[in-house]
Amino acid sequence: MIFLNPAVLFGLLAAAIPVLIHMLNLRKLKKVDFSTLKFLKELQKSKIRRIKFKQWLLLALRVLIILFTVFAFARPTLKGIALAGTTSASKTSAVIILDNSFSMSLVESEGSLFNQAKSEIVKILSQLKEGDDAEIIFTSNSKETVNKLTKNISSLKNRINESDISTVTGNITQAIEKGLSILSSSKNFNKELFVLSDFQKESFAELSKLKSVDMEDIRLYKINFGGKNYQNIGIDKLNLGTQIFEKNKPIVFNTKITNYSSDNIKDIIVSLFINGDRKTQKNINLNAGATASLELIAEVNTSGFINAFLEIEDDNISLDNRRYINFYIPSKIDVGLFSDNQVDVQFINAVLRSSKNIDEIKTNEHKTNQLASIELSKLDLIIFLPSNNRTNLKRLNDFINSGGGLLLLPGNSINEKDFNNILSNLSITANVTALGTKLANDNYAVFDKVDFEHPVFENIFSKKNKNEIDSPNILYHFNIDYKDIVKKIISLNDNSSFLTELKIGEGKVIIFNTAPSLEWSNFPIKGIFAPLLNKSIYYLASEDNSINNFIAGNEIKIKAGNYKGLIEIIKPNKASEFITLDDKSNYNFVNYSSADQTGFYNVRNKKDTISVFSVNTNPAESQQEYLNDDQIEDYLNKINFTGKYISIDKSEEIISVIQKARFGSEFWKILIIIALILALIEMLVSKSSKRDIAEITK
Repeated sequence: MIFLNPAVLFGLLAAAIPVLIHMLNLRKLKKVDFSTLKFLKELQKSKIRRIKFKQWLLLALRVLIILFTVFAFARPTLKGIALAGTTSASKTSAVIILDNSFSMSLVESEGSLFNQAKSEIVKILSQLKEGDDAEIIFTSNSKETVNKLTKNISSLKNRINESDISTVTGNITQAIEKGLSILSSSKNFNKELFVLSDFQKESFAELSKLKSVDMEDIRLYKINFGGKNYQNIGIDKLNLGTQIFEKNKPIVFNTKITNYSSDNIKDIIVSLFINGDRKTQKNINLNAGATASLELIAEVNTSGFINAFLEIEDDNISLDNRRYINFYIPSKIDVGLFSDNQVDVQFINAVLRSSKNIDEIKTNEHKTNQLASIELSKLDLIIFLPSNNRTNLKRLNDFINSGGGLLLLPGNSINEKDFNNILSNLSITANVTALGTKLANDNYAVFDKVDFEHPVFENIFSKKNKNEIDSPNILYHFNIDYKDIVKKIISLNDNSSFLTELKIGEGKVIIFNTAPSLEWSNFPIKGIFAPLLNKSIYYLASEDNSINNFIAGNEIKIKAGNYKGLIEIIKPNKASEFITLDDKSNYNFVNYSSADQTGFYNVRNKKDTISVFSVNTNPAESQQEYLNDDQIEDYLNKINFTGKYISIDKSEEIISVIQKARFGSEFWKILIIIALILALIEMLVSKSSKRDIAEITK
């Protein structure tokens, strides 16, 4: 026998009160006037004995009343015993964890695993009695949701009936540890944790030891809905092979598709949709467990935000049969051209204002000292040709850190010291030295190593002349010894980097080490100058689309633009959420934690779409690897679980197993009834004793 409220047992000390009162009454002497002979004759010994007996009986009754009352409030419980009609079943606290990740959407002849689990939970809730409490934890949002036990069982049934599969990967370990913490604070005798899942290995990734949690009296039921193999093909990845996006130019899509089943599958149709239209498709065959890498190419003839997705035919699990991606094709690139001398930009202007670019590129020409006054956020990229180090570059630095692109070239008259300071002010650590002599044609550097895989060389060369460049003669240039991690796109034969790319915050920077001046080199009049400048501009103006592709449930950083006030996020189901950007916000990027649906999300201000991002499922949910009982017991040992572990398969009679494992009957009601009966007897005996005493003392 155990007591569910053992602290109440201190009330047993109150049983000493009637004893103390009885002892004090024995010591009191009462003076009675009587005739000695008359009293002795009339006094009957039997009455005195009866009075004394009743007084001791009253003492015993009063002590017992206190004892039974205290014991009743301490809630004594007998393990494994149920006395029908006389005891009440021990109160139960139940926490039910439901795995609502999309691997539970597998459809069998009895319905989906998720719907089968929901049906069993309703049965478990229906077994609870009045006074019991329970709570539901969904694995997809176990971290964010505040859970607590409730006696409103009907509301829990409604929550279960209204629940649906989530695209967010469930974290069962987190849910279990949360459920154990909730139950450890319960005062009820039966503490039960039910986990209904397919028990994928991926969902048991995180562990933490719950040293401060009392788990000895908790029963953990593992109700298994997984372990079976089924036919499932999933799209694991969808990336863009193209990094420079231009209208009416081909876009390369790279994907990986895996056959997660144990059977070979033939004639899988893979379709690519762009802005809702099917653009291309391929047929593939996949052996059991095999992964295929595919490349699909499609031309896009529109500009703006482009939404694309890859799709395969439905199978047993449909949520991994589609994968989303998005990118942006500018209708016109806004270029800010900042310099101090017209000679520095004459060749650049010739390229930007050519017939090829006049409709594609809008050039905004300014002096370098205007960097502090112009709204840089309206520009797609900046071409900067400094002639000295007198310009405040803080706003330019902020522009790059927020995702802007910078094309940096030295001005014709700048020296190495000033250029070194320019780099330092842009948070680029380097040492700059000057090499060569201006206008000296007898000694020059030429191209040595070229990274032809870099996007700036995309579609520049014909297949016949691929990887061939007519190198310019570099008479004078800066040898920039970068201390940061950089990509050397073109290196010269003196080991200096002619063309370099590096990241600053969220932005990209491309640096030439020579000025576009004939005093420095003949680069501006070489055939490679115009296409290389063009491609660099398009590359810097293109967004890094890897930051716009996220996994459902993860906190993500979305581009919100340099905008103050209210922005709207439109989810795939067309529901809207609003975020207010105050003065302390980073207006270019906002942390967002409600991406719980797959598809395309639109970020808008009052007038325009600021950005679009795509959200996909976690490919780990497609895997058919499950935990067995030994592995789960090992996990429970690692978190110091000391309660009872019970494993049940969904094919068993789940309710029957639970009822057999449940134990304990409280008999506080019996003790209360006994206390009331004793109180009634005490009242009758007390009245009788008072009458006897009154007769003697007449």
